[in-house]
Amino acid sequence: MSINDRPPGAGEGTGERPSLFERLRSLLGLGPASIRDDIEDALEDTTTTADFSPQERAMLKNVLGLHELRIADIMLPRADIVAVAGGASLAEVLSLFRTAGHSRLPVYGETLDDPRGMVHIRDFLDHLAGAVELAPRRNRRPRGKTGAPVPPLPASTFGGLDLTKPLISANILRPVLFVPPSMPAIDLLVKMQATRTHMALVIDEYGGTDGLVSIEDIVEMIVGDIEDEHDATETPTISAAGDGSFIADARASLDDISKVLQVDLSASDDAEEVDTIGGLVTTLAGRVPVRGEIVGGEAGLEFEILDADPRRVKRVRVHRTGTAKPRRSGKSRNRSDRSDAEADDSAPPGPAADDPPAEGQH
Repeated sequence: MSINDRPPGAGEGTGERPSLFERLRSLLGLGPASIRDDIEDALEDTTTTADFSPQERAMLKNVLGLHELRIADIMLPRADIVAVAGGASLAEVLSLFRTAGHSRLPVYGETLDDPRGMVHIRDFLDHLAGAVELAPRRNRRPRGKTGAPVPPLPASTFGGLDLTKPLISANILRPVLFVPPSMPAIDLLVKMQATRTHMALVIDEYGGTDGLVSIEDIVEMIVGDIEDEHDATETPTISAAGDGSFIADARASLDDISKVLQVDLSASDDAEEVDTIGGLVTTLAGRVPVRGEIVGGEAGLEFEILDADPRRVKRVRVHRTGTAKPRRSGKSRNRSDRSDAEADDSAPPGPAADDPPAEGQH
């Protein structure tokens, strides 16, 4: 059979000679044809994609770009993981499900570095409902007697189930996937579909928990943010203070705060590996600064730490040139030295490091 008689695709990866068209492309320095590149070029050219809406073009671009995303790009950081200890009581787990707004919670032993699995809210409710169905009717009168009704169960029980019992004793934990941060997101999506497991813990090179990824996080990379009826829209705030400074949530992006300050904070060398103002301040200080500390930055800016815990910065006051206070790099400011006005601006210590916001973990 001649080269022109070969079916399309023949000779690719089989050791056969390339086609005439492929050899001409190679002689012209065009390299091998790439369907991916052709599609990306076509999507960029709006004149050739009249059949697609802007939303469809955006989704197609996201699908093509999914192979470049790694787990580290989309994972929920460790500090933001809402998890529960295996020794927590059923009452505590019920309360956490109410406040966290997630349908799945990772379960750990002593710390997050000792994961035991996850608890799904449906399994948890089935366990509670089963106890109610099996429990006898507590308030009925005994047969043939006219005595008083049997007293109700104490408040620590639910239909006969002792809510003080530890979660681990309920035998309702499910396994989670363990993945490295360098794993391609598309590979994890396929693995989640195959194992029917919608939650994965990201494990670092030392075996510690680095973050969390749900199947929703990956799907959102394609279709955009997915919010349900219970998702709270919490946007990091940046507000102007009366003295010309700005108070920012540490999770505020460098792009957003740069627009407010009219200073490109993302252009500095210290901002290469960070995306938030809290990350920039931590990088500038070389450690997690303490509450009350002032860290100097570029462009005549100084960052006063209004709220922080041992693992992360939570709220920052940004002073411009001319309104900046005396620099005290690397030293904590004594709480007794601060004025009452400054104490009012400082928020009370926030939740523990493992008590994060209620987004990104479903």
